[in-house]
Amino acid sequence: MQHAVPSHIPTLGADLRALRKARHLTLAELASRLGRSVGWLSQVERDLSEPSVSDLRHISAALDVSLSTLFGQAGGPAEEAGHIVRCGARRTIGSGTAGLVEELLSPDLTDDFEVVHSTFQPHSQIREMVIRPTQEVGYLVSGQLDLEIGKARFTLNPGDSFRIRGEPFRWINPYDAPAVAIWVIAPPVY
Repeated sequence: MQHAVPSHIPTLGADLRALRKARHLTLAELASRLGRSVGWLSQVERDLSEPSVSDLRHISAALDVSLSTLFGQAGGPAEEAGHIVRCGARRTIGSGTAGLVEELLSPDLTDDFEVVHSTFQPHSQIREMVIRPTQEVGYLVSGQLDLEIGKARFTLNPGDSFRIRGEPFRWINPYDAPAVAIWVIAPPVY
């Protein structure tokens, strides 16, 4: 079955706009953080101006995302853009700290949610509780993972799922094998 190719493929500008809005920042607020004009930032978001690598470093810091998050999708056939993300073409997101490797399964950052493939390395954890204004649902594909939500601690096994609604949480993988989860976050945080 043939599908029409979208007339506008999401780009760096669209991703920046989505990230800015997910953080409830106005153009003026982000421009001020960057020491740039609102006009310049508006042009970047509309793909009328291309930021330098230095600009991208500042933008990633201001939006609290990894620099790699801003480098877009890996190449693929034009007819798949905005629809399909092939296994080898996933965009690495997040900081990669604490033994967590995250890859974006969504085609871009412009939806009301994002889908993330998360791999928690053996004997890794985040030490501090995280709280963010999101609703999150996850499904453990393989391995085991301990999840603290509020004051409760749960051990997840393959096939288990979970939900977090703006509550403090943290993850721990005290086990000898990696744990892999599919994580859906709304609104997007990356």
